[in-house]
Amino acid sequence: MDKVKVGIIGCGNISGKYFKTMREVYSHILDVAACADLAPARARAKAAEYPGVEAMAVRKLLADPEIKIVVNLTIPKAHYKVAMQVLKAGKNVYSEKPLAITRAQGKKLLALAKEKNLLIGNAPDTFMGGGIQTCRKLIDDGVIGEPVAATAFVMFRGHEHWHPDPEFYYQVGGGPMFDMGPYYLTALVNLLGPVKRVTGSARISFLTRTITSAKKSGQVIPVEVPTHVAGIMDFAAGAVGTIITSFDVQANTLPCIQIYGSKATLEVPDPNGFGGVVKIRKAGEKEWNNVLLTHEADIGRGVGVADMACSILRPGRPHRASGELAFHVLDLMLAFHDSSAKGRHVIIESSCMRPPAVPAGLAKGELDK
Repeated sequence: MDKVKVGIIGCGNISGKYFKTMREVYSHILDVAACADLAPARARAKAAEYPGVEAMAVRKLLADPEIKIVVNLTIPKAHYKVAMQVLKAGKNVYSEKPLAITRAQGKKLLALAKEKNLLIGNAPDTFMGGGIQTCRKLIDDGVIGEPVAATAFVMFRGHEHWHPDPEFYYQVGGGPMFDMGPYYLTALVNLLGPVKRVTGSARISFLTRTITSAKKSGQVIPVEVPTHVAGIMDFAAGAVGTIITSFDVQANTLPCIQIYGSKATLEVPDPNGFGGVVKIRKAGEKEWNNVLLTHEADIGRGVGVADMACSILRPGRPHRASGELAFHVLDLMLAFHDSSAKGRHVIIESSCMRPPAVPAGLAKGELDK
């Protein structure tokens, strides 16, 4: 198979996982050739870890005619600006979540990509892992019956306790809904399809945060975005979902995601990972039963880039972590905030296809039969 040459912009905390997956699991599809960062020393350090990768300026990376995909790993509020630069340079772009921080930005990205016949991909790609794909198969095979409802909970005490540079988590484009919501909402849309209406309540619980991680310990940062968001989703197919995302909770014992069907309840593993334990409890049963995964779990961040590369090599093949999916998730996240601010339901104007299911039984590194 031909390879697609890739460049990475942004060599921060998450980049190592992308480098590892793309270089080790999908080296038969991807050729990671270059990296860039606003701090050139960080790009040089990453390049030194991976022989064959050249550290270069962003401008030089975008001008390289051989690079076909740029992986955008900048901070959330920079995603739109960098992605636009990539598209204008005539390259396909795969960004970390979220796609953008406003609907207008997201629409402009999709429109420019369509105009230039380019692809947009977007994290998260964790829904392509063995845990959630096993759940997808159970639902598609009718094992749980008709999906009636769903719950999703991601609640913890925030990133200032461990992250070396946590400020952006509390700026516009951050907060628990924009930070963790994409994993949970993408998983739910993959499992149940698009959402047609949401209702939300949100608050900023604490106006400031004190960093306790070593690098900036004691520094006080302002909070610009809601840090506790609760929402209700009406899925187009009929199910009703509940989601809570929070940076304000010290501890909880709630499941990550559960899907409630007419024949069984399905417990979905953490959508921030690729594997995990899938549990099911069918009508009349007194105990939960673990389900053997039907798909490969050990694939890692960057599988979405490889999947998009397959669609570049085979035009017309839909890629799973698509821009349309990412925009629908962005629309939902903003709608929870809007609903709380305006005190009313929000009708969701965007929609998307459920991503094509990953076939069961593929070997590690395979994306299609």
